[in-house]
Amino acid sequence: MPDRTEVRIAGPKSEETRERILKAALTLFHERGFEAATMRDIAEEAGVATGAAYYYFSSKDAIVMDFYRRSCTEMQGKIEVALKNASGLERRLRELIRVKLVHFAPHRGVLRALLRNGADPKHPLSPFSPQTKEIRDVDIAWFQRILVDCGMRIPKDLESHLPGVLWFFQMGVIFFWVLDESPDQARSDRLLSLAAKSVTSLLRVSTLPLMRPVRRAALELVEIVKGADL
Repeated sequence: MPDRTEVRIAGPKSEETRERILKAALTLFHERGFEAATMRDIAEEAGVATGAAYYYFSSKDAIVMDFYRRSCTEMQGKIEVALKNASGLERRLRELIRVKLVHFAPHRGVLRALLRNGADPKHPLSPFSPQTKEIRDVDIAWFQRILVDCGMRIPKDLESHLPGVLWFFQMGVIFFWVLDESPDQARSDRLLSLAAKSVTSLLRVSTLPLMRPVRRAALELVEIVKGADL
């Protein structure tokens, strides 16, 4: 039995067909929802036989995983450009997350259709699942990078945990953005600006000696979350 998220690698001549299937799937996920759309529906939308759709993607989960991986790859260069001249943690944090929002904007409806699965850490399509760990690690590495020479001192006891904490912060922003019905998601833009400023201010205050007990409590919370295998 093939893994339910298996993607078969196609040759150059088959890439167009695979792209068509992926595009058709994203369209149907947006219009009908992830659960309602079937592989037969996707094949019909793409103009291929159902067997051909299964040849390239073993399941709907495999299609979504391919979408995740492609998005991760495509965003790397965009992030590099966005951060090239960004100095200071607040601006870096804001720009890093904004790249994700701009990239996913054409597929915001798809992300909304996947919210139910995304909320369950045991579902393979959840951003918190073991199956998406490789993508998550790439993302967390960016949060590690923006902390380097960021213009502020990071307490030693927070250093190893902070990239993951900032990644969770990002997921909260994205969740809000996916559900935001304000024109052009203007509320999300304001939220990101204010939240990035607030996070930076909290980190700056956290370096004060009197904040050590607060940091210890915060680290205990982080360990509890890690214990949940997220």
